[in-house]
Amino acid sequence: MERPVVAIIGRPNVGKSTLVNRLCCTRAAIVHDTPGVTRDRTYQDGFWGDREFKVVDTGGLIFDDDSEFLPDIRDQAILALEEASVAIVIVDGQQGITAADEAIAEWLRFHNCPKLLAVNKCESPEQGLAMAAEFWSLGLGEPYPISAIHGAGTGDLLDQIIALLPESDQDDEVDDPIQMAIVGRPNVGKSSLLNAICGQPRAIVSPIRGTTRDTIDTRIKRVGKLWKLIDTAGIRRRRSVNYGPEFFGINRSFKAIQRSDLCVLVIDALDGVTEQDQRLAGRIEEEGRACVVVVNKWDAVEKDSHTMSMMEKELRSKLYFLDWATMLFTSAVTGQRIESIFALASLAVEQHRRRVSTSVVNEVIKEALSWRNPPTTRGGRQGRLYYGTQVASSPPSFTLFVNDPKLFGDTYRRYVERHLREGLGFDGTPLRLFWRGKQQRAVERDLARQQNRTL
Repeated sequence: MERPVVAIIGRPNVGKSTLVNRLCCTRAAIVHDTPGVTRDRTYQDGFWGDREFKVVDTGGLIFDDDSEFLPDIRDQAILALEEASVAIVIVDGQQGITAADEAIAEWLRFHNCPKLLAVNKCESPEQGLAMAAEFWSLGLGEPYPISAIHGAGTGDLLDQIIALLPESDQDDEVDDPIQMAIVGRPNVGKSSLLNAICGQPRAIVSPIRGTTRDTIDTRIKRVGKLWKLIDTAGIRRRRSVNYGPEFFGINRSFKAIQRSDLCVLVIDALDGVTEQDQRLAGRIEEEGRACVVVVNKWDAVEKDSHTMSMMEKELRSKLYFLDWATMLFTSAVTGQRIESIFALASLAVEQHRRRVSTSVVNEVIKEALSWRNPPTTRGGRQGRLYYGTQVASSPPSFTLFVNDPKLFGDTYRRYVERHLREGLGFDGTPLRLFWRGKQQRAVERDLARQQNRTL
């Protein structure tokens, strides 16, 4: 059974995102003095007592202006209300009732969702009740004075929320979803891809750079598995980003890569691989994440029977960081090959988590040595590769025991890694190889003996 949803509604800059962070005990929602920071619906997990629920943050509602993203923000708020069990309407107690608050109250009368009125910025307990009393005239029920930034009154508000939530079966099992981060530079079609997967306008799509600011988490079931899709803000060069909402959004994008099981790197088929795409590819490889490269906007490319193979060869020559990743050509507009992403992603995650026995690893190493011996120095010293074993997964990591790691150059190390891939698989995931020499092992044994004597 899905957890009930609590929707946060209000005009810009009344403290909606601050309240979300307070209710969920996180700092995931971006908070900034600039109006219009939040645009899409963003979800976080909250709890109070023995009840768990989801809190959905929405953008600030304005009804007398249809410029830029405002109509899309209203559409996102409507979708949040349709799935919500309770709506929390936030107003600013210090400013008092505004025309925008009255417009929202009138608009909410057409929605049957149970509502609670929270009067924010009531830091003073003595004045809070007096400040909140003014808002009875909105006709949204009893106003509750709170301070989202300090937490005053939020406990009473949570008690009222829990009282309105539907009963749920607490024994329901909740599987841990596979975390899939959708990353890329601005305007490559990340949000369009998310909407095509979900079959609804889950995220606002616009040709304006920086439309997506928060990371947008969406749960969905595909190929028999539960996935948590994380749409991220477009990542631009650091020197092009000013401190503010975009800066925070990009930081959250990097954190999304770190907490994901798999990254979907979205490339624009019309622009090809740019320098920023290469940086993102390198970041994914450094973090050790599984990856699927999605080349979007394939419908806009003039092509024949050879175009795909030629373009893949060209793209891979520039994305050398991810030569192990599967590449898929898609169109978020037409839906072409969108569902194939999950089959490839599922395989990549399985390989990312896979472990191989030491005996199998050494069979592959033995075969690699039979085809090509380790290099020999001008002085006649030859590298010796004795054996190897897998020491970790996610990503798969191997320790190779040799006589001296310095005798193995980059060329031979790449050869061994390539042979391990050919022999063991591991498509869609990076590998980590650690080369340990005799001298290093001797030092470790001496340290262990000293520690034993000390004990």
